[in-house]
Amino acid sequence: MTLEGKASSVRALPRSRAAWLAAGASAVAVLGAITWSQLKAPRPGAARATHTASTSASPTGSVRPAPGAAAVSSAAPQFASSGAPQPTTQQVVVGRNDTLDRIFRRLQLSLKDLANLRALPGIKPDLDRLKPGETLSLRHLGADVLGFTRRLSLAQTLNVTRSTSGFQATLSNNPLETRSRTVSATIDSSLFEAMTQAGAHDQTTLALADIFAWDVDFVNGIQPGDSFTVTYQEVYEKGKYLQDGPILAARFVNAGREYLAVRYVTPNGHAGYYTPEGRSMHKAFLRAPLKFTRVSSPFSLHRRHPILNLIRAHKGVDYAAPIGTPVQAAADGKVIFAGVKGGYGNLIELDHSGGITTVYGHLSRFARGIRVGRRVEQGTVIAYVGMTGLATGPHLHYEYRVNGVFKNPQTVSLPEAGPIDERLRADFLSKTAPALASLYPPVGPSLVSR
Repeated sequence: MTLEGKASSVRALPRSRAAWLAAGASAVAVLGAITWSQLKAPRPGAARATHTASTSASPTGSVRPAPGAAAVSSAAPQFASSGAPQPTTQQVVVGRNDTLDRIFRRLQLSLKDLANLRALPGIKPDLDRLKPGETLSLRHLGADVLGFTRRLSLAQTLNVTRSTSGFQATLSNNPLETRSRTVSATIDSSLFEAMTQAGAHDQTTLALADIFAWDVDFVNGIQPGDSFTVTYQEVYEKGKYLQDGPILAARFVNAGREYLAVRYVTPNGHAGYYTPEGRSMHKAFLRAPLKFTRVSSPFSLHRRHPILNLIRAHKGVDYAAPIGTPVQAAADGKVIFAGVKGGYGNLIELDHSGGITTVYGHLSRFARGIRVGRRVEQGTVIAYVGMTGLATGPHLHYEYRVNGVFKNPQTVSLPEAGPIDERLRADFLSKTAPALASLYPPVGPSLVSR
């Protein structure tokens, strides 16, 4: 290269100091930008480590369900450290015909989570058999279910929680407390009103009627002036009343006659009601095969038939009740007729031991499985009230026959049930004495004690 060329090259470079400083500043800025972008970019090894950690955080299997249940996998939702939506707990009241599937869809919860819950062996029946009016607790984050709580009974609660390993179901015992209470009242108009005024609940009223159902006609035999004293349990949880427990002892005076009953639990856990002498309150026959209806036409040999307008014996009792009211078998027996028979309409006839038969007429329909030859137990629902045949309104026509002879179901002497086992008599007397004594509290200003 000639000297002239070298001079030409030198002349092409900037000569001023300000220009050199500007060029240097630009170079520094470019170098800094390149360095910062390299620092922010992840190294290949670091990118693989981040991906591996994210994958291992997703659950792949084990769930520790309730006792006897197997493991089921489910994905746990990922939580952000800040600014993320918080879990929500909803109290859901179960409606009529509600299912857990319908509830999940209504709340827009994950059906996959529901499938994982139902896949836990041992708790599926507790998820499927919902009761209208009960309350379920669901904890969720968006559509992801985090927890589920259902009270299975007064004593137990089902709790399902979610962790990174999946769902876990446990059963917990509820801290319950029972208190004995004694109430007394005289009936002015109805048993229900008297029990309510005494401070008890309908549950105990129905239980009292069931205990004395074989001796007292609660449909047509209650009179003003009848009285009762009942000792029963109340169930509390953390000081809050939940419901009435079983009746421990009861005294009922009907038309001047006193009836006593006491609850006894045998050593093998069987509970029943007995007289103070140890005779079972459970008779072989129910006095009436319906609960709390009215008698629209009593047993009579000289009744004028409402349709035929003739004097015609009414050899049974008519219990007025809404169509569809369940009709129970009055005693253990065998179905010997189930069909249509003349003015009876739909009719069922049961054969019992000792030459006793019972007849149930004007039925709207038979219960499922009722057919000739079928054996039924006392209290089994065999049919439903209707107004088929010669009937002016919905009611049950009920007959009680002994060797073909019609007897008045309301007054006939019912066969006794067997007494308590003699080997248990000493245990029975010692355990029932305190409950029986509570029926005769000391005379005072108040007949209601807690």
